[in-house]
Amino acid sequence: MNNSYPHSQEDQDRYSDEISLVDLATTFIRRRRVFYVVFLIFTLGGLAYALQASNKYEYVSLVQVAQKGGDVSLQPPAVVIATLENRWLPEVQTAYRAKNDTKLPFSISFNNPEGTGLIQLTSETALEHGDDVKAAHAALIDYLSRYQAERIKQDRVSLERQMKSAETIIEALRGQPDTGEALAAAIQRVAGLESALENLDETEVLVQSRQSAEKTGPKRSLIVILATLLGGMLGVFMVFMAEFGANVKMQLAKTRTIDD
Repeated sequence: MNNSYPHSQEDQDRYSDEISLVDLATTFIRRRRVFYVVFLIFTLGGLAYALQASNKYEYVSLVQVAQKGGDVSLQPPAVVIATLENRWLPEVQTAYRAKNDTKLPFSISFNNPEGTGLIQLTSETALEHGDDVKAAHAALIDYLSRYQAERIKQDRVSLERQMKSAETIIEALRGQPDTGEALAAAIQRVAGLESALENLDETEVLVQSRQSAEKTGPKRSLIVILATLLGGMLGVFMVFMAEFGANVKMQLAKTRTIDD
């Protein structure tokens, strides 16, 4: 007949070191006040934050980058976004810090809707920072518009120079024998340059700092739920940390008694 009880002192010592569910439950009940305190602190703290947090709204600006004609952008949208993020946004942040002695209280993200030449600027913040969002978006759009206007100007000057050169060639070819093909090619080139010149479109602001109709945050119920869960987990942890501390203190007291 099998015997489930340990047969040796070694087995007894091994089983005595194991902690049963009864021991855990007993420890939790004995230290339950620690759990209550931690749980209430986090739950009430999360509730207070959820009630006091300001409503947030989304602000969106939409810009059509300069076009060379058709759906061809003057610059690839990815290049425009990289320039906004790494050149002009830091300038806006620095200017805000210099004026207000604090960092910009919101972030600005940039996105290019797939298959378009549009650049979308998005920020989420409380209503009290709405004017700051509008100023920041306006500054970034102004940087972009002025930069691309200069590029458009350069392209226009280049095209006009090429047209003038082609027209000079046409005048030289007219009346000359056996120049029909060359003349036709020159005339066709002028027509192409004129079309390219007409199709140059500067940056267009479609939407600027449009505020969302509905608030986007904070998600108060989610905050309370997370605070409750965190309070419960930390409460359990602190229960066993308190028990551990008490056992260590008791062991040290016994050691001192033996030493004395």
